[in-house]
Amino acid sequence: MRRELILGMLIVAGGLAIAAAAQQAPAPTPSASALEVNKLRDNLFVLIGGGGNTSVFVQANGVTVVDTKNPGWGQPVLTKIRELTNKPVTMLINTHTHGDHVSGNVEFPATVDIVVQEKTAAHMKEMPIFAKSGGVGLPKRTFRDTMTLGSGNDRIDLYYFGRGHTDGDAWVLFPALRVLAAADIFSGKNIPFLDYNNGGSGVDIPDTLMKAYTATAKNVDSIVTGHSTVMTPADLREYVDFNRDFLNAVREAKKSGKTVDEFVKSWTLPAKYKGYAPTSARLQANVEGMYKEIP
Repeated sequence: MRRELILGMLIVAGGLAIAAAAQQAPAPTPSASALEVNKLRDNLFVLIGGGGNTSVFVQANGVTVVDTKNPGWGQPVLTKIRELTNKPVTMLINTHTHGDHVSGNVEFPATVDIVVQEKTAAHMKEMPIFAKSGGVGLPKRTFRDTMTLGSGNDRIDLYYFGRGHTDGDAWVLFPALRVLAAADIFSGKNIPFLDYNNGGSGVDIPDTLMKAYTATAKNVDSIVTGHSTVMTPADLREYVDFNRDFLNAVREAKKSGKTVDEFVKSWTLPAKYKGYAPTSARLQANVEGMYKEIP
């Protein structure tokens, strides 16, 4: 019995040591070899690693890239694309303003056309990385609600459905491929990161997500998330419900007189949303922001 107890303690200790080492492991050095390629279609790939997921759409006469990851990852993305096609990158679309989605812009050729939602453009102009680059990597074109780029099999439809993760989240639809790139407004099955400093909203996000689902679901089979696996319209619909139910729970808590801390301590994840468990810090931040939003 004593031997089994000691052995069990050693196994637990070893597991904790491995977990601690994983948490302390440095981020990978930016390199093309550190990027994983997920082939969704013959001409559409997702590059994983180095920041948010990057979509690579190979068109007749060039390549469109959606998001460029953290600082230092722009050149690795370009190198990896050259392994996939000899066509030049001609267009870049940024889904929102965060550094893990736009910082690689500064390493892309100056000839590349950069397109973003208009509010994202305003936020990007305030980012230090673009001040240091002398404006290299900033958008050249913007859209408000919708924009169509190209035609036929090369067509890309851009949409803005409202506030959520930020106030400028773009949704990128590749109609011929039935694929939608959603980025961080649908980062995966989790409680969302609401960036109130850049216009995010926990009150608006359920409606925004529902608008996106209603407008695109019938034309989409696959959705590229911001930081998770490729998902489906059914997953997006579930995410709508999760955010709606969470908002209703927060509203009811505030109405009943609960403090933010009381709600955070008492809230439990509904069983039907298995896998959505949030970190305590994100849960706290979201509820604090939503309490300020809710009348």
